[in-house]
Amino acid sequence: MTEGELESDAENPYLRDPPTAFTPVDELTREDASAEADRLREALHEHDRRYYVEADPLIADRTYDALFERLQTLEEAFDLTTADSPTQRVGGEPVDELATVEHVAPMLSIDQSVEEADVRAFDRRVRDAVGDGRYVCEPKFDGLSVEVVYDDGVFQRAATRGDGRAGDDVTAQVRTIHAVPLRLRGDPPETLAVRGEVYMPRDAFTQHNRERVEAGDEPFANPRNAAAGTLRQLDPSVVAERPLACFFYDVMAASEEPETQTEALERFADWGLPVADRVEHVDDVDEAIAYRNELMADRDDLNYEVDGTVIKVDSREAREELGATARAVRWAFAYKFPARREATTVEDIVVQVGRTGRLTPVALLDPVDVGGVTVSRATLHNPDEITSLGVDVGDRVRVKRAGDVIPHVDEVVEKRADGVFAFPDTCPVCDSPVERDGPLAFCTGGLACEAQLERAIEHYGSRKGLDIEGLGGERVAQLVDEGLVRGLVDLYRLSVEDLAELAGWGERSAEKLVGEIDEARDPSLDDFLAALGIPEVGASTARNIAREFGSVGALPLDDADDFEAFEERLQTVPDVGPTVAHHVREFFENHENRAAIHALLGEVDPRDVDVEEGAAPLEGLTFVFTGSLAVSRSKASDLVERNGGRVTSSVSSNTSYLVVGDSPGQNKRDDAAANDVEELREAEFERLLDGYGVAYPPAE
Repeated sequence: MTEGELESDAENPYLRDPPTAFTPVDELTREDASAEADRLREALHEHDRRYYVEADPLIADRTYDALFERLQTLEEAFDLTTADSPTQRVGGEPVDELATVEHVAPMLSIDQSVEEADVRAFDRRVRDAVGDGRYVCEPKFDGLSVEVVYDDGVFQRAATRGDGRAGDDVTAQVRTIHAVPLRLRGDPPETLAVRGEVYMPRDAFTQHNRERVEAGDEPFANPRNAAAGTLRQLDPSVVAERPLACFFYDVMAASEEPETQTEALERFADWGLPVADRVEHVDDVDEAIAYRNELMADRDDLNYEVDGTVIKVDSREAREELGATARAVRWAFAYKFPARREATTVEDIVVQVGRTGRLTPVALLDPVDVGGVTVSRATLHNPDEITSLGVDVGDRVRVKRAGDVIPHVDEVVEKRADGVFAFPDTCPVCDSPVERDGPLAFCTGGLACEAQLERAIEHYGSRKGLDIEGLGGERVAQLVDEGLVRGLVDLYRLSVEDLAELAGWGERSAEKLVGEIDEARDPSLDDFLAALGIPEVGASTARNIAREFGSVGALPLDDADDFEAFEERLQTVPDVGPTVAHHVREFFENHENRAAIHALLGEVDPRDVDVEEGAAPLEGLTFVFTGSLAVSRSKASDLVERNGGRVTSSVSSNTSYLVVGDSPGQNKRDDAAANDVEELREAEFERLLDGYGVAYPPAE
């Protein structure tokens, strides 16, 4: 059996008729477990191909999940994990930033136009140069272009297009996309670099946006933004939970290259690389133009976003002869679709609940192309906007993009509903009363509101909070949905056993999160305040408030406290004006919020602030960190900020030092060189702090 070739159905029972029960793990030898894991991996690769490439699945989703979980169990029990295992799609460890990698071959642009005359001019140039006007026409996908590299048929790495010569290393992110095979079928070249387009299918985009809105998250503006934003996530586990797909359409480099584009696409299918269904070979430019017009007429029926047609010279020999400019290839041309502005229908209006309790109405639309971008939702801003427009579900509306970016409902062009959408009087998540503040509406449930709770937990663990790695939005939602976390305090009561039993978790990831949470039991007071998610209170304001009050015991946490005096004192704090002071007072006046803080203080002991004069030796210095340090980045940042310095995420001319750890990001180092910012290795950073009388914490 050649590498990548499947066993027959009879030899691999997991292909068509998977067993309903498995042999207990403790009854297996390592040899038996290894053989079973090989068959499971082989079958799961084939099921992925049948589902994502052929659109013809052999088994039900629940059966696939059972096989996947069985493979996870075997790999963990017998240490059998392989690099190309389907279980590796669940996402690796988060990174601080995306590294930059050079492409195997340049990823150049292509010239484009909406004018037929420009397409015909391209054809004349091609025929004059090589005497061949035969083309392959493909959809011009509206996603994110990537390079994917295989060695001996095994997935090695992936990168975004970047500047065409180098891009962001998104290997861990692309590995989670089921449409991208981790091992190719058949007999692929020994080395192969292919170009593809990562996208989010339209039906998946609509469903994913609905889930985000219902959970209180900001919906994505369009499928392209969803795909691009997801692929650049620093936490691959977030990517794994979003419905991305991929089409492949070009060979960038290979040890054995096909002679034509037609042959390349045929071999892609043989190797298990998904190819778009709307691809045609044409004999002249007239057929290419007709193809584009047909695709434009059908684009609303496609399950992926397209903004035009790519016309490519079929012969690779002719391509070599045509060559390229420094920016674009001469053997391809994009015949774009014209932008259009048209009305669409409001399919639903949902009210999302933000982290601060603000209620935002969002119109879910029948997807419509607006200026080359597919718009499927528009924020209605607030209750007054709904009243002003007189809009309701079912109405035909005209959609525009403010500043050519943000979609909004401009007007109702056809009133189909009987009235105006009735904004709820109670929170759609927790049923707490809704209070109005001018044109805005807020849920009064505080941290007792599940939507606010999820956002609060996510913020609590974010870099703006206590920097607890592994508490991304999807994981937080899972913990809340499973009933393991009903308040912030429950984070500190999670056990490895609780987490390891959840879907998508293993003992290692469970231990890591529990360890991260344990490290967050003695935060500085300013970090604790910033983590609570008090409206208008970021890191700088939290530090100033912490320095003013000194300890958590000085804050108003009981009904009998004088909140009016608290607000007046807040207004004496640097950078805290009347508006911020009022927001902070309202947060502490909320009984549910104070109850949550009291519960937290049973598990957390925020460190008091040294408010003595002269206790800011690093004042005036700004630091940026890159790479891994012997101590956690959060501790290093906390040390700097507690001693009066600033920590920022990017290098600028105002940066004093770039602290460089292991596996640093090249972008920050390049920025430091460009801005003449001094680099410090960790030992040099420690010596610098020592010179200011600041003790560096021991390595972890």
